[in-house]
Amino acid sequence: MSKKIKKAIISLSDKSEIKLILNTLKKYGVNIISSGGTSKEIKKLGYMCTEVSEYTNTDEILDGRVKTLHPKLYAGILSKRENKNHKKELKKNNYNEIDLVVVNFYPFEETLKGPKNQNKIIENIDIGGPTLVRAAAKNYKYTTVLTSPHQYKEFILDLEKNKGNTSLEFRKKLSQEAFNLTAYYDSVISEYMNIENNDYFPKRKTIHGNLIEVMRYGENPHQKSAIYSKINKLDISKINGKQLSYNNYNDIYAALNISKTLPKNIGTVIVKHANPCGVSINRDKIKSYKEALACDPISAFGGIISCNFKISKKIALELDKIFLEVVIGNGFDYDSLKILKRKKNLRLIDASKLRQQNLTNIVSSFDSLLVQSVDDKVFSKDNFKVVSKIKPSKKVFDDLMFAFNICRNVKSNAIVLTRNSSTIGIGSGQPSRLDSCKIAIDKMKRFQKINKNDVIIGASDAFFPFVDGIEMLVQNGVSAIIQPHGSIRDKEIIKFADKLGVILIFSKTRHFKH
Repeated sequence: MSKKIKKAIISLSDKSEIKLILNTLKKYGVNIISSGGTSKEIKKLGYMCTEVSEYTNTDEILDGRVKTLHPKLYAGILSKRENKNHKKELKKNNYNEIDLVVVNFYPFEETLKGPKNQNKIIENIDIGGPTLVRAAAKNYKYTTVLTSPHQYKEFILDLEKNKGNTSLEFRKKLSQEAFNLTAYYDSVISEYMNIENNDYFPKRKTIHGNLIEVMRYGENPHQKSAIYSKINKLDISKINGKQLSYNNYNDIYAALNISKTLPKNIGTVIVKHANPCGVSINRDKIKSYKEALACDPISAFGGIISCNFKISKKIALELDKIFLEVVIGNGFDYDSLKILKRKKNLRLIDASKLRQQNLTNIVSSFDSLLVQSVDDKVFSKDNFKVVSKIKPSKKVFDDLMFAFNICRNVKSNAIVLTRNSSTIGIGSGQPSRLDSCKIAIDKMKRFQKINKNDVIIGASDAFFPFVDGIEMLVQNGVSAIIQPHGSIRDKEIIKFADKLGVILIFSKTRHFKH
């Protein structure tokens, strides 16, 4: 069912491309009602319109807070055109049908990005705009609603095709987009109010996001997937390579979770299947990369590398020697891009603008949502307690904290072995902590040359419930261990560490990653 456009109301914050739509409305003889700044803009462009206050015979009040909230407008938008009673009531009240609503909202989200002026933020909560849009969207059988300049060209095409009418199919599509927008807009406000009230788990939780990309498929070809962002774009940008996949994004974020916990502009992280297979914070960037790679060079093949620094020509030449899916850097210099872009499929990701505030992790399954704050605790010596008789030097203590930081980013059960702030063995994702120990030790023995004077650190993401895990690590060269406290056998573990003559440190916090 097509519907002729005779009368429209236009109220816009974003007035870009308004002339495009005004030309078309004039062509089809559409009468325009408009408010405030939009009315001035329409007249400035040389088109005629009736101001809302003139149309409703009611002045704007409360400093413009109330201007479009009037029954003459909403009756015109919401009336059922073939309903005799509706027609009678419109005629009785001298109201007219309104066939087109063109509205976009006060820029609440943009306002949040500026200085935190509470009054300005509150005044940018739009009331009239979303109300007009919801009314028109509800009555899409008769009323057309436009909420973005991106819709104007399609609207003009539909209007031209139907000779001044819009099609029901098009109106229904616009209605869907309108309700998506009002839900999104309200959810941004809702989240702001929740944060203001320190209520991170309100009775009703609304999650908003902007579609960034629909991907070819999800984890597997038979699964559908897309990526959304709370802002209009991602904080990371792809500057080369083929389309990112669901699995690529998963691995990228796993790598960045570690990279952004490392010292500023230091550190290399290699990830495969969302688990680290090599990490180093050697201040020499080339050595950092080579030490991370040496931890498990087989797993690194086809993996993702995240450099917590700007990638230079020297680093690029090293990266160019192996097959990688993704390279992440805090920017790339000109020469590095020339080298890395020779591989057309290699995805290059600039993460220099990645933000790390007010982050939330969400996992969805069976139409339920698990929501938690991120594990971004910054470690200091106060978080740990030396419980063994042998005390660590400052360097060993720093190496223990490094190992534990990497360990919290490895899937549980997690065991990480390090030497000189570089990983040399990682065991991940095993139901048994002993199995994770065996895997980490096996990796170390396969790829490392161990000297008898090396101080090898062992980190566990949870306490050892029995002495067998510690015994296995010590028998294979580990001389300092870090783990959370909390076992009923903590005293037994401490006594056993002292018996073996190894350093033992307890973390005051546990760091599982499931």
